[in-house]
Amino acid sequence: MIKTRAIDQLNVSIIILNWNGWRDTIECLESVFRLNHRRFNVVVCDNASSDGSFEKIRDWAEGKNLVGFGSSSQDCPGLALIQTGSNRGFAGGNNVGIRHALERSDCDYVWLLNNDTIVDPDALSAMLRMMYSNPGLGVCGSLLRSYAPPREILTAGGRRYSRWSGRTRPLVDIATPQISTSPGAPDYIEGASMLISRRCIEQIGLLEERYFLYSEEIDYVVRARSAFHFGFSPDSVIYHKEGASIGTAALRMHRSILQEFYLARNRLLFTWWHYPWFWPSVFATVVVSFLQRLLIGKPKSAAAILRGALASFSGKLY
Repeated sequence: MIKTRAIDQLNVSIIILNWNGWRDTIECLESVFRLNHRRFNVVVCDNASSDGSFEKIRDWAEGKNLVGFGSSSQDCPGLALIQTGSNRGFAGGNNVGIRHALERSDCDYVWLLNNDTIVDPDALSAMLRMMYSNPGLGVCGSLLRSYAPPREILTAGGRRYSRWSGRTRPLVDIATPQISTSPGAPDYIEGASMLISRRCIEQIGLLEERYFLYSEEIDYVVRARSAFHFGFSPDSVIYHKEGASIGTAALRMHRSILQEFYLARNRLLFTWWHYPWFWPSVFATVVVSFLQRLLIGKPKSAAAILRGALASFSGKLY
């Protein structure tokens, strides 16, 4: 039982997914190896990057004497570099790392961390304290702040979800730690920083790979919430560049073509799989988005939304 051990004795595998973003990944790794909690190992999964990412990260790690699986001990966190073989998307790439991490019998938690983030030194310790004091938690999130000044709050752990529209909105109230049973708690944890217990993974399973990109975290929490609570620690601070590798944007009218496609596709897929009685309402919202893009002179964005909606029926990834 994890509860019988001191927090500083808990072992964490940190999974970082890279796709054509070696500069961000190395900056993220630099911050990770400054964490106060020292019992961790890192698994970097490269999704068949075409920019030499794997070699760049390997060279950096060799220069730091980090390559190889290390001991995850108090003195020597380890680093593994894995080529996934193809662009497997967010879920597929992370699942490679999760499987690898769970091969270690001493892995207590898995921390999914976006490569376009910088972590505060106490970020991992704060989440572990939250999990330790709330043994029913299966998933814990962080306070996400903007990487760029003035470092405004992006999300306090996660987001609220509307079943009627399939849209989400960030929560920014950081007054107290939240768990899923608290009033005003997020409906799901933001996937940029998500600490998951080994027990939760073994009981619920891996991330759903059919999404490829977006909706994986809300899908996971919905699947897990019958057996586990989830929450976030405001003392776990992460600085996020937001979609550096795929060109995403927070404002709807400035989204990339790729983002438009997958948001439309996966909004419909998630609703059909989990809340099918709300599907007509969500479909109507997608149609409205399509018409809005046409009206503001963004035909490529409108076409991406249309392709995404059609792909939700066919199951195509793109």
